[in-house]
Amino acid sequence: MTIISPFLTFPPVSWWGSVAEAGTVVFDAGEHFQKMSYRNRYRVSGANNSILLSIPLVNGRDQHIPMSEVLIHNEDSWQVRHWRTLVSVYKRSPYFDHYEESLRPLFKTPFTHLIDFNRASVDWVKRQLKPDFETQETAIYQREYPPEVSDLRNSKKTPENLPKYYQVFEDRIGFIPDLSILDMLFSEGPEAKKFITKK
Repeated sequence: MTIISPFLTFPPVSWWGSVAEAGTVVFDAGEHFQKMSYRNRYRVSGANNSILLSIPLVNGRDQHIPMSEVLIHNEDSWQVRHWRTLVSVYKRSPYFDHYEESLRPLFKTPFTHLIDFNRASVDWVKRQLKPDFETQETAIYQREYPPEVSDLRNSKKTPENLPKYYQVFEDRIGFIPDLSILDMLFSEGPEAKKFITKK
């Protein structure tokens, strides 16, 4: 099965569940940036509620240009803030220490284009989960694909029956579904793959 996907930042659990059984995931660098989506933000758990971490963009979020051209606004040290947030909320999680050393460089490496950071975030997670799918990219936007190709670019609904797993603050605020895959990795470690593939 082939899946067409936008470039997402540390995609949520539902995305990984959707692509886990795919043969090929094709990332669309030609589609236009969509505001209010996970193309430049990701949600993690917090002590009182979920926390939305956003990557600031040159010219803001109201721009209609291909994803390949979207530039990151690096003047406000967003990587420092994101990393401090992750350390603050997950430092006591079971597996944060396990992933910290390999993950930290993503928040110290300068990225100019949004898709470069998003690609790096997906590649990092792939190395941890070791899913079977291959990835490709297309720079040419195609509005519609044949029925046998699953298109995730405009998917807005959160799927039902998402896996429930241990969360750091669940005893305080309850379980929050469909957070960034980082939440599951820090909580379940290598076992996260079983939650995604249901095997």
